[in-house]
Amino acid sequence: MVKGNDSALSGAGSGSRDVILDAARSLVTSQGYDGMAISDLCAQSGLPASSIYYHFGNKLGVLAALLERTFQELHAQFPNPSSFRGLEPLERFETWLTTACASLDRRPDYLRLLLAISVGPHKDTEVVRNTVRRIRDYAHASWVDALTPVFAPHGGEENEAFVQQLAVLGRAMTDGLAVANSFDGMSYSAHVAPFVSLVRGLADQGGRAVGVTSDVGGA
Repeated sequence: MVKGNDSALSGAGSGSRDVILDAARSLVTSQGYDGMAISDLCAQSGLPASSIYYHFGNKLGVLAALLERTFQELHAQFPNPSSFRGLEPLERFETWLTTACASLDRRPDYLRLLLAISVGPHKDTEVVRNTVRRIRDYAHASWVDALTPVFAPHGGEENEAFVQQLAVLGRAMTDGLAVANSFDGMSYSAHVAPFVSLVRGLADQGGRAVGVTSDVGGA
């Protein structure tokens, strides 16, 4: 009987925590972290301040938990380029980018949230800086994984450096599209074809990606 009550309380606590984080996501996206007060969280979530302090300690704790949950959601939703390894390099890249942009179109609040948090003064707090860095490092590694079979299938310092530069450009493009999506209603998917054309042109210009499969060495 006691165990059952404990389980119910635990489930209720977990539910309250998610409700608060959902409210925080909405508030940070619409008015920024600095504009979000505990009273706003209470009004948005329908829960008392005591519940917010119980779960997160303070407003920064809410932000840290929201970032961590966002990272986990992004990790679960975004495709891994290696899952398309059976395709030719350029087709592999296009398929990965198409799938990734479709994921962003389904949940555009992900990048809006990340950008809103990344430009405020709180970006320099350790918990925010570390979590944002993990998210961005994960995104950068995905771009590198997607581009390497096209531009550096056999390695080479110059080719690998070019992949790193292009990966930064790819991340910057998706960051910028978060703003375009928010203000102009442009979808992420609408920009897949132009970026793929850019990558294809660069590959043709450099004589790369010709006859190279994404699974070099048959592994």
